[in-house]
Amino acid sequence: MLLALSPRLLMPSILLAIVLFAFWRSETPAVELVAEPVAVAETDKRIAFSFDDAPRGKGAFLEPDERPRLLIEALQTGGIEQAVFFINPGRITATDHDADDVAAYAKAGHLLANHTANHSKLSAVSAKAFLADIDAAEEWLKDKPNYRPWFRFPFLDEGQKNRSKRDAVRAGLKKRGLMNAYVTVDASDWYMEEQALNAAKSGKTMDWNALRDLYVESYVQSADFSDELARRTLGRAPVQMMLLHETDLAAMFVDDLAAALKADGWTIVTADEAYRDPIAYMEPDVDFADGTRTQMLAAERNIGKRWYQRNDQKVAKKLFAERVLHD
Repeated sequence: MLLALSPRLLMPSILLAIVLFAFWRSETPAVELVAEPVAVAETDKRIAFSFDDAPRGKGAFLEPDERPRLLIEALQTGGIEQAVFFINPGRITATDHDADDVAAYAKAGHLLANHTANHSKLSAVSAKAFLADIDAAEEWLKDKPNYRPWFRFPFLDEGQKNRSKRDAVRAGLKKRGLMNAYVTVDASDWYMEEQALNAAKSGKTMDWNALRDLYVESYVQSADFSDELARRTLGRAPVQMMLLHETDLAAMFVDDLAAALKADGWTIVTADEAYRDPIAYMEPDVDFADGTRTQMLAAERNIGKRWYQRNDQKVAKKLFAERVLHD
């Protein structure tokens, strides 16, 4: 089945029993304006959803205003009660419907949080300029329904090897009462979307089912990889936080992804629950500040095998060409 078919392709959802809980407690966090951590189960597989870069530009398949509607529908179909969208308000203009689209996510029960106004990259700008971009986004977001005082670094770039810049921004977040909103699961969906955009521009035919399967399979694998890494690193299973982007692929396939995760033994929880997990308050001190929270914690503890293979762009590009593209 090829791309001309409808995007609403569903995988069967398999419900699994919730496993027994054994609890672990953390210290009270220093970050203000957020709930205190709750007891965390050591044996279950729990995961929450987040979407970066909203509102995003045109993708390979859908009109920009069609994407939010389909994504909200897919989240509901997939049983994802509450995701969080990290917003770049600098992309919103008076000549588009982006503000209405962001409001629609909140109206559907999802959360809004800060991703800088203009998607700044910390390693490329000063700490002062970066914090000013955070403030600009916060000014737009602070009175919006379902707003949370959470901040996600664009590109997951916390200054890379510049510790003084990293520490200046971490201190700035605390001063503003903003949580550094962690990520643990990543499969570079933005790069998969880029490959689809390039294929569409080149007039290549894409296999719709194969694209869906690659997207879903990659994220389920990444979730399992991150679960295993967390257990090796922390000796327990924190709530995993999945990093997705507000892409056409998410709008088309996130319900299929939710079904596959459930079939793999995962329980989908809210973003609010995820950010009460003790991992949300950990600040790894490593030579680099770039990547998922679990990867940085593993590096801090000298734990090996920290990287999910399909985040290597050479691997991802080869898989996309072999499985999705048709001559």
